[in-house]
Formats: sequence, structure tokens, C-alpha cells
Amino acid sequence: MANATLLGIQRCIIIPAYVGLPQNSKQQILMSVLSSLFGKKKKPFKASCAISKEPVEKGYGYLLSTADVISSKKFWDNIMIEPETMAYTISHFKENDSMATKMRGMIFEKHSSVEKPWIISDSIIHLFDVDKSKARQEAQQWWDAKGQYAPEDFKPVAETLGEDGFADVKTYAVMEAGRQRAMM
Repeated sequence: MANATLLGIQRCIIIPAYVGLPQNSKQQILMSVLSSLFGKKKKPFKASCAISKEPVEKGYGYLLSTADVISSKKFWDNIMIEPETMAYTISHFKENDSMATKMRGMIFEKHSSVEKPWIISDSIIHLFDVDKSKARQEAQQWWDAKGQYAPEDFKPVAETLGEDGFADVKTYAVMEAGRQRAMM
């Protein structure tokens, strides 16, 4: 009985304000109340390193361009000896397997065609010869914009490296990266 009385009191408070509203306003109010009670809560923005996939805590990491990433010989040496790519690297160097070389070319194309900045973890940044202070500041702006920030000087790879620079990077990545490890 107490619940019915309480329910009646709530009706008296809510209904007079609700009754005079147009139907679409009533629906909006109802949806708003239901959403606040049962709706999904927005998840906090999170990021993981574009290379290692390890989580990057808010405010940390480095923001690099695709040109910064693919210009690194250490990056390519690392990529071409990962467990997923090592078989291609061994076949490329030890057996001169043209299919393995094509696969290495496809791996290069996958990485070189990324058109957005890369968030890089502290444990991977040693692979790159970049201004770490600037990359950290740009990462902070990226975090502040919830991943929707790109530096003003961010350009397509071909524009940044030029045709000859891009060709040199590709030659190293496809034809040389991982040689030392594969020949062991």
C-alpha cells in the first residue's frame, strides 16, 4: 500500500508537467530518461601502440608520421623478423623465393600506405630517429583530441620522402631488412 501511495505522489508531481507537452516532446523526455537509466556509458578513449599493440596510457606515447615510421631501418628489421613474417624473410634470403619477396613487398605496402599518424609506445620509440620531444608534444595534442589530431606538417609519404627517398626505403624494406637474422 505504501508503494501505491508513493507511486500516486510521483504521478501527481510528474503528470501535470508532462500532460501539456506535445507528443514528440514526451517521446524525447521518455527516451532521455530511459537512456540515462539503461543507456551505454561512453567508454574512455584508449589507445594502443600502432606497432607493438601494447596499451599506451593517456598522456604518454609519441606521435609519428608514416614517413617517420617507414624511414627507419630498425623498424623494418624488426617487422621482417617477427614470427608472422620470419618465414618470408628466410625464404627470401636463403632460397631466393620470389613469392616470399612479393609478400615482403605487400608488407611494405601495408605499412607505407597508412594515412594517419601513428601512436607509438615508449618501448618502441628507440627504433626511430625522430625529435622525441616534439613527437611527445604532438602525442599530447592527439590525446587531447581523442585521436582526431594530425600535425599541420603531416603529409603523404611520397610527398615527404620524394620519389627517390621512397624508392630507397622500399628497396631496403623489401630486399634487405632482416638479412642478418635470417642468415644465422
